[in-house]
Amino acid sequence: MSRVRGPLRHPAWNEIAASVRIPTTQSAERDRFILSRLGERGYVSLLELSDQLNVSSATLRRDLERLQLEEKLARVRGGAVLTDAARYDFRNLQGAPFHENVNRHRAAKAAIGKAAASLCAEGDAIIIDGGSTTLQMCSSLEPLRLQVLTNSLHVASALLSQADTRISITGGTVFRKQNILLDPFDNDATGDFHASRVFVSAAAVNRHGLFQNDVILVQAERKLLSLADELVALVDSSKFTASAGTVLCALSKVHTLITDDGIPAECAKMVEKEGIRLITVKSESSERPS
Repeated sequence: MSRVRGPLRHPAWNEIAASVRIPTTQSAERDRFILSRLGERGYVSLLELSDQLNVSSATLRRDLERLQLEEKLARVRGGAVLTDAARYDFRNLQGAPFHENVNRHRAAKAAIGKAAASLCAEGDAIIIDGGSTTLQMCSSLEPLRLQVLTNSLHVASALLSQADTRISITGGTVFRKQNILLDPFDNDATGDFHASRVFVSAAAVNRHGLFQNDVILVQAERKLLSLADELVALVDSSKFTASAGTVLCALSKVHTLITDDGIPAECAKMVEKEGIRLITVKSESSERPS
C-alpha cells in the first residue's frame, strides 16, 4: 500500500518561511508594552526593556526592528524612539548651533554665570549642563576645588586649565553643532555621581516649566537632573518670551532661577509664586546710559 505524502515544497521554502516573523502572543504583549512605554516617555532603552520583560537583548532587537518596519518606532543606538520624534537627522539636534547662541545676550549671560558660580562652596560636587549661559560659570570656579560632571566639551575645555578642578564627562554621542555629549539611555556611568546642584540653561521658560528644542536633549538632561539635590536654572530674560517644543521639567522642580533684570514683571511674579528662589542680575548693557 502506497503511503500518502503531503504536498511537495520547493527547497527554498523553509528559508523563506524562516525569514518571515509572525508575532506570537508573547511578542504581541511585548509590542504593547514597548509602544506603551514609548507613548509615555518618547524613548525606550534595550537595557531597561530586557530587565522589565525578562527577555534577551537579541530578542528585543528583533522586536524593535520589526516595529520599525511597521513604522511604529525608529531605532537609535541603545534603544528606540517614537517615529514622530525621529523624523529628523539624529546626527544633529534641533535648535541653534552653539556658535550662534554664545554671542546672543552675551553680557547678561556673563553676569548670570558669575552669580551661579557664587552659589558653589569649596569642594562641592556639581553638574554643569551644556549651554552658552552655563559656560559663563567656568571662569569663576577655579578657587573652589570642585568636582564637576558635564556633558559639554566647551565646559570641559574651559575647566582644563584649573589644576584643582576635577572634571568628569558623560558618555554618549557627540553632537558637534552644540559640542555636547548625549545619551538618552542608561548606558553610561553617570549613575554613580551625586551632586549638590545641577546647573542648566533652557530654550524657553513659561508657567509650564523649562523647555528645550530637542527630545533627545531633554531625555539626556533629565538623567542629569535626577543626580542632583537642587536644580539651578540659568536663563537670560529673552527666554521668557521664547518658545520651544519639549518640556524638560515643571517649574516646581526648580530650586533657584537666575536671570537678568530684563525679566518681565509678570514673569518674575510667576517664578516667585512657584516658591522658586529668584536671583536677578544686572547685565553690563543695562548699566550703560541710554
